[in-house]
Amino acid sequence: MKLWLLRHAQVELDAGLCYGASDVPAGQAITEQAAQSLAPLLPAGLPVWVSGLGRAQQLAGELGRLRPDLGAARTDFRLNEMDFGQWELQRWDAIPRSAFDDWMADFAHHRFGGAESTQQVLDRVAAALDALRAGRTPEAVWITHAGVIRAAQFIARHGHASITSVAQWPTDAPEPGGHVRLTL
Repeated sequence: MKLWLLRHAQVELDAGLCYGASDVPAGQAITEQAAQSLAPLLPAGLPVWVSGLGRAQQLAGELGRLRPDLGAARTDFRLNEMDFGQWELQRWDAIPRSAFDDWMADFAHHRFGGAESTQQVLDRVAAALDALRAGRTPEAVWITHAGVIRAAQFIARHGHASITSVAQWPTDAPEPGGHVRLTL
């Protein structure tokens, strides 16, 4: 199975803010630019799934306008970015060092910000991948976020294994408006 992972365009927030599950918009002009650069890359007729967050929905809308052959994107909330709880929309440099230390000490299960753990993100992304496989979809597109893309990369490398340390977490997610293609 081949999976195109498209990351939403740059958000309209000040640099240095923690955002994950917060529904913040991407810039409209750069979303259009991203869609224009991604549209010619995708093979005809691929099914598209999109995160429930607006910034991913924006890219799906623009891509659908340019590529009606892809059909309507189906929303899958399992493709939403990680929920950073109380740290959402806080400056990264204002989050106490102890919060990061606690997360790194138990990267799999600690709920950074109190909402969602890395393993929970991996489990929901794995469930979405399993649904694609069960549907015998040979190639598809996900319009999503850096954390979900990293989770999919982890699963491609390690299967359904649990993550045991931050050293296993992929660091190579595409820039906003970029993409990566995985073979699973």
